[in-house]
Amino acid sequence: MPKTTTRVSKKTGLEWLRDRMEKLGYKSLEEVAQQVGINRGNLYRYFSLETRPSVALLPDLCRALKVSPAELLKALEILRPNDRL
Repeated sequence: MPKTTTRVSKKTGLEWLRDRMEKLGYKSLEEVAQQVGINRGNLYRYFSLETRPSVALLPDLCRALKVSPAELLKALEILRPNDRL
């Protein structure tokens, strides 16, 4: 019997963010940052994996990017691809 594998996206960080922005119609990091209520530099640092956002910021990031907390945490490399919340 063949194994069933779950397809897990390998994109993380800025590559993931750019794809998400394109899907949602965002034109710039500034636009996303304004939706989240942070500055563009902090958004860039989170997705370039230099720093991590605070737990309090996660709901706003999820809302602006229309993703689940698990998906966001995987994109930020806080959770591994097969981890679940």
